[in-house]
Amino acid sequence: MKNSTLFALACSMLACAPIFSQDSLQLTSKDSIVQSSWVLGLGLNIVDDTATPFGERFLDIDETWNAVPYPSRISIGRFFKNGLGLEAIGTYNKYKVGKVIDGAINTASRDYYAIDGKISYDVNKLIGETGWFDPYVHVGAGYTSIGNVGRMTANTGFGFNTWFSDRWGLNFNTMGKWGIKEGSTKQIQHSAGIVYQFGIEKGLSKKGEEKLAMIEAAEKERQRIADSLANEQRIKDEAALAERLAQEKENARLAAELDAENQRKQGIKDAITALGNVYFNFDSSNLNKPYKRLLDELALILQENPTVTLKIGSHTDSRGPGKYNMWLSEKRMQHTITYLVEQKGIDGARLVGEAFGETQLVNECDGTIRCSEEKHRQNRRSAFEVVKF
Repeated sequence: MKNSTLFALACSMLACAPIFSQDSLQLTSKDSIVQSSWVLGLGLNIVDDTATPFGERFLDIDETWNAVPYPSRISIGRFFKNGLGLEAIGTYNKYKVGKVIDGAINTASRDYYAIDGKISYDVNKLIGETGWFDPYVHVGAGYTSIGNVGRMTANTGFGFNTWFSDRWGLNFNTMGKWGIKEGSTKQIQHSAGIVYQFGIEKGLSKKGEEKLAMIEAAEKERQRIADSLANEQRIKDEAALAERLAQEKENARLAAELDAENQRKQGIKDAITALGNVYFNFDSSNLNKPYKRLLDELALILQENPTVTLKIGSHTDSRGPGKYNMWLSEKRMQHTITYLVEQKGIDGARLVGEAFGETQLVNECDGTIRCSEEKHRQNRRSAFEVVKF
């Protein structure tokens, strides 16, 4: 497992707090370091373009250093776990009148623009991590325009970052720039500014790795003890599991039987519903031949299911007096039950009758609007409902 993964696992479990107790070994935020990130920088740059910038006039700041009093350097870089970094830098400056430029006194103000790219290497990879101090060396190339005269340069230098947190720090850098074209001058460029890290990937420092190894060893021993106790518990659990599985099997059998019974009951209901209703002629309680055949099929279902109790509800349309319609619906109910009992041999105790008259119409034909005979006919019916199994 990679160190960064181990660190993330340990810290996610413990929030970098003690693993065993308040007095035991623990990983803390100090045991982690930034291993890779993006870095954005903004600051000032100073250019020394005396023709011999590393000579005896190196520290003649008033005469040789050129700067502007506002941010004049911006950079963006990507720095990797192996210590290498890639960075792009843009700078602006101004050569002032009276400064020493190319070994002579500058007589005209000139604008300085530069775009540089560099490859850096983190010296901490050689000397060991320091956390807040981040020295590096670098090489690269760029393009510089001075007074609208451009030149390509080869660059090298060194610098360091000082980090106040994982995000913020200061950068200081010195870079020598040599014109590639013959006759181009040498420059030295100093810079200082604020740097901000983002896209951070962290991992363990060497000290953190040592701590993690100790934590893993202690955890391995703790796990060995836990496994021994767990084996005893496993034997008990297996016995309990066997008993529980047997009970679950029995419960499943009972549930299957109940489900089968419910399906059987629903099938009976569906079969009776599928038969439909018995319909009567106007002002009549006599059973017509088609509906006698329907009752024959209903009787077969009742004979095949001798525990079913059936409710027969009979109705009329809205025409005629209400009291008369109640009497007529009772006659329709009685004729329906009588046919099933006397003609088909169904036990009368299994048949429950109820007359509703015109109180339960199935449509809007309540006597206040004109309706067709077919619509009135829909209300003259005996309907069937299973009320008991």
